[in-house]
Parts: sequence; structure tokens; C-alpha cells
Amino acid sequence: MNCIFCAIAGKEIPSDIVFEDESVIAFRDISPAAPVHVLIIPKEHIASVREISGTNSGIIAHIYEIAVQLAKELGIFDKGFRMVTNCGEDGGQTVGHLHFHLLGGRSLKWPPG
Repeated sequence: MNCIFCAIAGKEIPSDIVFEDESVIAFRDISPAAPVHVLIIPKEHIASVREISGTNSGIIAHIYEIAVQLAKELGIFDKGFRMVTNCGEDGGQTVGHLHFHLLGGRSLKWPPG
């Protein structure tokens, strides 16, 4: 498998890591869309939301717990932040590894795309 996010999680590609535990890694996006733009990914390769099942769904709750922790640490918790995950080509997913964008640090507009 040739997955850039698996390579980042495996430390084969350097990144600006802001959080890591046994199942999740979070790092700054190389093309930020907001002053704070962090990607949070499971270390296990899950291609997209379409692959979430009863056997791996716990990772989603864990990712959201980490997002709240990071929002506090990165100073965006009080004013607000956005969590985004894209699914499939029409949904805007460009990397075939489940990932969540944590965005904040400015007023975010709606609709996003």
C-alpha cells in the first residue's frame, strides 16, 4: 500500500506532529486553510468513513476527544472551531486514509465548498 498518511504515521515522512498516542496521530496541514489547521488520523489504515464498522468505530470517538484537547491547547476552544472529514471523490477526499481537519483561529464561513 502506498499511503502518505500511513507513511507519516510510521515516521517515514517528517511532519509537524502536535499529538500522538498508540492509535492516533495529529499533525499540522502543509497547506493550511485557517490559522490553525491540524489533521487527525488513525494510525490504522482506514480508507474513509465508508469503512467504519462496529469493530473500528471507537476510533471516531477517540479522535473527537483528541480534537477537543487540541482545540484547548491550540487556543481555539473558546471562540470555536470546525471538524471536517471528506468522503470519496465528490466529497472532496484527496487522500485515501480517514482523516479529520481541525480548523480554527478565524471566523469560518458557511457553506464551506
